[in-house]
Amino acid sequence: MVTHTLAYWWQRWSPGQPTWRDLVAGLSVAGLLLPEAVAYAGIGNMPPQAGVMALFVGLLCYGLLGSSRFAIVSATSSSAAVLFAATGSLAGSDPTLRFAMASGLVLLTGVLFLVGAAARVGGVSAFIAKPVLRGFTFGLALVIILKQGPKLVGLHIQAPDLQHLLPELLRQIDHWHLPSLAVGGSALVLMLVLGRLKQHVPVALVVMVLGIVLQRWGPLAEWDVIRVGDIQVNLELYAVPELTRIQWLRLGELAVAMVLILYAESYGSIRTLALRHGDRNEPNRDLLALGVSNVFSSLLHGMPVGAGYSASVANEASGAKTKWSGLFAAGVLLIVVLTLLPFIEDLPEPVLAAIVVYALSHMLHPRIFQPYFMWHRDRLIALAAVAAVLWLGVLDGLLLAIGVSLFMTLRGLAQARVVELGRMDDTHDFIDRAIYPQATQEEGLVILRPEAPLFFANVESLLGQVRHVLRHRPGWHTLILSLEESPDLDGTSVEALRDLCQDLDRAGQRVLLARLKRHAHEVLQRADLPATQLTVRSIDDAVKLAADRRGLEALERRAPLAD
Repeated sequence: MVTHTLAYWWQRWSPGQPTWRDLVAGLSVAGLLLPEAVAYAGIGNMPPQAGVMALFVGLLCYGLLGSSRFAIVSATSSSAAVLFAATGSLAGSDPTLRFAMASGLVLLTGVLFLVGAAARVGGVSAFIAKPVLRGFTFGLALVIILKQGPKLVGLHIQAPDLQHLLPELLRQIDHWHLPSLAVGGSALVLMLVLGRLKQHVPVALVVMVLGIVLQRWGPLAEWDVIRVGDIQVNLELYAVPELTRIQWLRLGELAVAMVLILYAESYGSIRTLALRHGDRNEPNRDLLALGVSNVFSSLLHGMPVGAGYSASVANEASGAKTKWSGLFAAGVLLIVVLTLLPFIEDLPEPVLAAIVVYALSHMLHPRIFQPYFMWHRDRLIALAAVAAVLWLGVLDGLLLAIGVSLFMTLRGLAQARVVELGRMDDTHDFIDRAIYPQATQEEGLVILRPEAPLFFANVESLLGQVRHVLRHRPGWHTLILSLEESPDLDGTSVEALRDLCQDLDRAGQRVLLARLKRHAHEVLQRADLPATQLTVRSIDDAVKLAADRRGLEALERRAPLAD
């Protein structure tokens, strides 16, 4: 028994059988992500080791716990920018408090992921609509790229937003450090050229090595080009940061936003690759892996991590076959951390800024908005998300984007309509008569179906549409209302259904609620609606039951409940 149990868990959690392709892919991914990790730490206003530790923890934890064989979990540009905005707004210029707030935010992000895994909400799709997410990421990439301007010209400008940064950058044009601009510009041009010529070469790593060589043994030090500086990595776990109750509450609010953006990115990446290769998708397991990764990243003073799309696709393109590619990359990274950090300290800051610009340049393609303009759907919402990030900043723009996404969802549910169903030819199928006008009505019956789940925000509107149809339909005696879109019903919905049934009962008419799911069936049984029959059967069966009321009760007792 024990042997079978261990075999089951090993089969479920094993990273698979390693191959040479996984080793090659791991080396490629490590070379690609190491400079990006340092760059994303700079975006988050964190020391370089924060990005390196986040990358190491993400690769290791997801490789052991995650479900996708291609996903690469590391710091992302969006999470780094949100981290910078959040800690800057809460801690100001106090570096000690900023590091403590960052650690607390990453810890709460991991805890929320673990709570989501325990509650098994992984099957719920991303909470941020794709048009909003794409608009947000476009605006975010633009903001981050523009904020690299001072580093490219050798300046340190403290500005809260672009409205202050860009004018100050232009005002100090006489103080621009031309050697820094030449180094950063040359690095960016070289990456763009190499990226077009050799798509599978880790161009950022090549440029990073060249920059270190020129800084350490070349003329850059004599030209006063600023370098990254000291990097101190400690693999010991730190204690949970000591913060006040108010600070923890504020971080909790921001952690919700962080989880939403990370889950939206990770869910999209993992699901896309799973569908492409026919792999099984286990969202609750991925929530667990992301939660553990963020908790350990916090305890090692790392950054928030998620499954970035570009890194995961790069892993797939490098020939990865199992999760061993990520584990091999973690091993390479550990060797680098233990042996090569003194060299990374000599990375020129303009080169690091150029790496950031190059890493985000793929996000600045206006064609991502083309489908929405072609479909005449959500184009204004996507552009509004871009404007929100540019005008309000990263954090407030993210919160507004999430609010817009939730508003879109609620608006769609609240504006749902009720459709009338008719029999399609001589079949047992019932279809929307607005789509298929030839569908015939059943004599004495009105068959309606709400096109959205009933809940407190839309039930009065939907049942109001039901009443409107009934008032304009003479000669009917039974209403068949299909609730197949409603897996469960809240108290407001039950009360509204009860009021409808009572009104029809006083008028001598009857109601038959059909296609009920298990939870909806149970709550309506307890509600004991007047003059109402409940059935889990199809619309065709409901029509037969309405025609034979004497057999209705006996048939209903024998009907199995639908899940």
